[in-house]
Amino acid sequence: MTTLEPGVDLTPDTSAWGGDHAHDPTAVRDDDGTYWLFSTDASAVGPVRGGVQVRRSTDLVDWEFHGWALPGVPAAAAAWAGAPGLWAPEVVRVGDGWRMYWSASTFGSRRSAIGLAVAAHPAGPWEDRGLVVTSDAVPADAAGSPHGDGPPNAIDAALAVDGDRHWLVYGSFFGGLHALELDPATGLALDAPAPGEPSAGPGVLLARRAADVEGAVEGAYVLPRPGGGWALLASWDSLFSSYHVRAAVADTVTGPYRDRLGRDLRDTAPDAGTVVLAGHRLAGGPGLRAPGHASVLTEPATADAPGRQLLVHHVRDDDAPERHRVQVRRLVWTHDGWPLVSPQPWAGPAREDDDERRWPAEPAALTGTWETLEPGSDPRGVERGRLRTLDAHDVRPLGDGRFAWRWPDGAQASAVVLPGWDAVRGQATLVLVAVDDRGRVTTGTRVGDDGAGSHTHGGAA
Repeated sequence: MTTLEPGVDLTPDTSAWGGDHAHDPTAVRDDDGTYWLFSTDASAVGPVRGGVQVRRSTDLVDWEFHGWALPGVPAAAAAWAGAPGLWAPEVVRVGDGWRMYWSASTFGSRRSAIGLAVAAHPAGPWEDRGLVVTSDAVPADAAGSPHGDGPPNAIDAALAVDGDRHWLVYGSFFGGLHALELDPATGLALDAPAPGEPSAGPGVLLARRAADVEGAVEGAYVLPRPGGGWALLASWDSLFSSYHVRAAVADTVTGPYRDRLGRDLRDTAPDAGTVVLAGHRLAGGPGLRAPGHASVLTEPATADAPGRQLLVHHVRDDDAPERHRVQVRRLVWTHDGWPLVSPQPWAGPAREDDDERRWPAEPAALTGTWETLEPGSDPRGVERGRLRTLDAHDVRPLGDGRFAWRWPDGAQASAVVLPGWDAVRGQATLVLVAVDDRGRVTTGTRVGDDGAGSHTHGGAA
């Protein structure tokens, strides 16, 4: 049973969509090497056809629209939330099968639900397993504010697996981000009041924002850090204009999560969270606005191929902000376990080098002219790239593309330098990502390698 009415066709023409109109995306890879992308139903080009959009690809660059995972909004979710479509799916492999957590809500409402569907393959068929957690509207006088305070909003699911414990990370705007423990066998909430009934949450608080900014934090994703611990990525501000991605780290799935300056994301500090991706425009390229609602595709190393991690998110065209599409970028880790995001979109396996043993190992890689961005300098706008040489001092190579250095103001930076593809100039190059102990992130694309005027100073600290 769905919300589709007999005789009413709400299916838009998807023949030319490709990766366009993909919002809140998540990607997985099946055993045959095909990538499957799942995203929110809402689009900018026609009526809503509910059921979770599905696309497929062989390289994460070119996408073919495949259809919908479900025939519409499941009956329980439609009855609870009145939603015409499904939002922000999370698809993960558990054992021999696949689980999809989807959200049902309407814009601006806290009466929402997260449900579960299962399948033997990402292509489906998907079977509805009911609601996992719900949230309800709370009067402003009962919660103190209709936005930042009160219980969480049951949308934007992500699954974090910590050994034999499964956690649903969720929440949006209202009440902050939470983690709710699940039954690994069923994928449903451990604290459900009865079999077949959803939890009312909220679980453990991970992050929140003050009511005066309407609590604008959502789209969380939690993943393991190399060497132990966890990282949280989430989107701040308006999905229409000022979305951007911030990061924090913790020792356990349930936090506390702290940014590079040690600020706890539960404390509603106005600038908490280290900005790792924001709107930008590189010289000669398109303006990219409001990147966000990111998930991470992890492909473990095998005997035939090195592993990699890729950030999968949506972005808007700065010249036509109503247009949104999927974008994929490499996610890498500094030597001290901080997640950073490439300034260049993923160009496909033929143009990318996943073998970290071949990534730069000497300070000479930093010479030349770079087009740099500082995502945290104006995270709500569209930053323009700046041509510069790197004034990096006491550069220490740490192997596999990892470096440490000192900026002129004394800040200590942890960095990764790796091969990349310059999407604007259409050529292979180097890219870098760095975070310092003052919470600043710098990303760069090398656009000249003659080293003239370089201010890079090598040598051990």
